[in-house]
Amino acid sequence: MTMLKEGRPTRPVALAQDKATANPTITGNKALMLEEALIFEIGSHETTGVDIAPAPQVKSRLGGLERRKPIALPGLSEPETVRHYTRLSRQNYGIDLGFFPLGSCTMKHNPRLNEKMARLPGFADIHPLQPQSTVQGALAVIHELAEWLVTLTGMHSVAMSPKAGAHGELCGLLAIRAALEARGDARSVVLVPESAHGTNPATAAFCGYAVEDIPATPEGRVDLAALKARLGPDVAAVMITNPNTCGLFERDLRTISEAVHAAGGFVYCDGANFNAIVGRVRPGDLGVDAMHINLHKTFSTPHGGGGPGSGPVVFSEALSPYAPLPFVEKTADGHVLIEEETAGEHHAGSFGRMVAFHGQMGMFTRALTYIMSHGADGLRQVSEDAVLNANYILRSLEDVLDAPFAASGPCMHEALFSDKGMAEGFTTLDIAKGLIDEGFHPMTVYFPLVVHGAMLVEPTETEGKAALDQFIVALRSVAQRANAGDAALKGAPYFAPRRRLDETLAARKPVLVWTEPEAVAEAAE
Repeated sequence: MTMLKEGRPTRPVALAQDKATANPTITGNKALMLEEALIFEIGSHETTGVDIAPAPQVKSRLGGLERRKPIALPGLSEPETVRHYTRLSRQNYGIDLGFFPLGSCTMKHNPRLNEKMARLPGFADIHPLQPQSTVQGALAVIHELAEWLVTLTGMHSVAMSPKAGAHGELCGLLAIRAALEARGDARSVVLVPESAHGTNPATAAFCGYAVEDIPATPEGRVDLAALKARLGPDVAAVMITNPNTCGLFERDLRTISEAVHAAGGFVYCDGANFNAIVGRVRPGDLGVDAMHINLHKTFSTPHGGGGPGSGPVVFSEALSPYAPLPFVEKTADGHVLIEEETAGEHHAGSFGRMVAFHGQMGMFTRALTYIMSHGADGLRQVSEDAVLNANYILRSLEDVLDAPFAASGPCMHEALFSDKGMAEGFTTLDIAKGLIDEGFHPMTVYFPLVVHGAMLVEPTETEGKAALDQFIVALRSVAQRANAGDAALKGAPYFAPRRRLDETLAARKPVLVWTEPEAVAEAAE
């Protein structure tokens, strides 16, 4: 029997205040929050919303790969289709609905001015294979954004084509490998601190390097002594996240860079958290050789389902000759897209291309709009407000949630909590599920791995005090319930479109393909 026939409780019986809310609805709907079945359940294989004439019989050119049975896609009318996806969209959560506290993801508001600029005909409808003479405006946008990124980071050059953070990491490590090969230096190890982002070791391994961990100090920063002790002729690079995933600034980064360079290696900085220091700190001044910048984090271009992402990589002077193609150059006659290695200052030893074309034009336009609308002083305020908001959350909740590094001083852009001190049997997962009932998307959970039961909250600068106060009240309430051992919290969420699932079973035995249930004869009345 389908859910549409069964109905669903709109509230758990144990918490119901009256008979009406304790009983399920026959439709499964909860007032204006409408239940929606799978598209396969509401559609029919035999119908379609559009009348199409039968295809003419022609000789197959598929070489024996023809479909041997109907594709069995569900057919829906136009109203059914629109209602289906509209109902599903109402069950989703997004930054336009409320506060999105994901740590290390920087889910900030995307200004509508950015969207308006990206939809201008000269940007929205161009093609990457157009003659360069017809896309001078687009090339000018790429070039001006590149200049801003180089200036803000204090670096020497930038590759604009990488598509997101991990792609940017790959770009940086490929440039490092090319530089080492150019000097005949076969190094095989990349050092990654425990407080780095999880994609760092994965990227290093993908590039063929052996990955070794560097421990963190009790205060959540890189153990400088352990790092120096491991440096040697086999170390190609150190990949360090700054600010790190504990929400802390790596104060020894300059010293780390000097030690790595003295040992013949390079320093890669994960710039996913650049939003915390933009306009305040230039990574180039700290000795960084390569760093990716997530435009979809620092400069407000859409993120996740609203993407695609964009991860330009800035390079030091030492790595600039090995950066990828293409790049835009400004000449007396206009802007030129350089797609071949040159013997000049830049890219003489380029490792090649990262992508087929030039990068994410829509993201470039949005990011430049954001930068220009803020200006240098506005970008500085962005990082200041992001850090202020995170510290407001940290200090407002440290009395009900364990804050493992609160004694280390102010945090940067994100506040880190743990499940230490909760009643026996209660975990971070219970806090996350309880927050859903309160109308908030949960924060990042169980990351970073250096903290047991981690809860990482990043408010960003676009949230006002009123929104933060609402979140603090909600999280405080859920934390107090967990500390007090409120058994009802174990069943949360109660008010979401779906209840808590068995995550272990879902991971071990995922149902990835819908199959039509066998017909079950219903007993006669």
